[in-house]
Amino acid sequence: MTDHSTPDAPGGIGTFERWLSLWVALAITAGVLLGNIVPGLFQALADLQVASVNLPVAVLIWAMVYPMMVGVDFTALSHVGERPKGLVITLLVNWLIKPFTMAALGVLFFEVVFAGLIPPDDAQAYLAGVILLGAAPCTAMVFVWSNLTRGDATYTLVQVSVNDVIMVFAFAPIVAFLLGVTDIVVPWNTLILSVLLYIVIPLIAGLLTRTRLMAMGGEARVDSFRDRIKPFTILGLLVTVVLLFGFQGQVIIDTPLVIVLIAVPLLLQSYGIFFVAYGMARAWKVPFNVAAPCALIGTSNFFELAVAVAISLFGLGSGAALATVVGVLVEVPVMLSLVAFANRTRHWFPEA
Repeated sequence: MTDHSTPDAPGGIGTFERWLSLWVALAITAGVLLGNIVPGLFQALADLQVASVNLPVAVLIWAMVYPMMVGVDFTALSHVGERPKGLVITLLVNWLIKPFTMAALGVLFFEVVFAGLIPPDDAQAYLAGVILLGAAPCTAMVFVWSNLTRGDATYTLVQVSVNDVIMVFAFAPIVAFLLGVTDIVVPWNTLILSVLLYIVIPLIAGLLTRTRLMAMGGEARVDSFRDRIKPFTILGLLVTVVLLFGFQGQVIIDTPLVIVLIAVPLLLQSYGIFFVAYGMARAWKVPFNVAAPCALIGTSNFFELAVAVAISLFGLGSGAALATVVGVLVEVPVMLSLVAFANRTRHWFPEA
């Protein structure tokens, strides 16, 4: 790919992000404890709703999603036809394979393998949560994973930007189809509202902000702005986790095994999807600096969106919301292990 003037992705994963799973685990613990100590507080927060949207959680989700959307550069779409192999693999995996394999694994484990361990209603809720995760490809952390494998930053930006555009139109229909196939009632009005609130509006706000920042100082000004608001993103994630597990506090204390059971299909999905994309890239002789990011994009999830939609569709205290948060818990260690594997197997691929 021709070297365009797109700046490199951020320089690796920071100490805080590297230990994100630990902070999430601590937030889970705090949420469970607080949910049992002050249940009235969490019930009052749950009641702050407008049109099926919980206001405190909506603010927290926007705090997570908006900074990511500021980083989406739509001018990268002009390079979409250059070196198309990696983009083809990304789109095949993200939109024609991943959502459906996640649904299949959810049905297999929650309705068959774990049938004796999970009540049927809970199984349906967890299934809905993992479907939401499977239909939401990553948009932000993938820049970190790409950088850790010394991936092509411009090409990664192209892939993410194309995915974001597709997600605006494809996320709701895919989710509705898969929920319908698995006999889960789909509240279409709420689903469409969620897409507007958590994809379309933040994307427009991010585009407007980016345009203004570029006019004021170019990419350096954009990066500076994102660095300043980054702490709010992490804080929003952790406070959201505290709230979610606060609502689930009693359920988790009564059935702690449920976290492990939800994690099983998520782990299998993550590693399976990576090796499908990675194998396709190797067979197609894609250069490593494109092959690694295109496989990692399909593996990682836009869990912020999945959490928000699960809350809107099924409620703060739902099993679906719980399942999406378990996705947050497993994401970072899984992705770091795959980054390490990719770097060890760089010699499998041609260099750019």
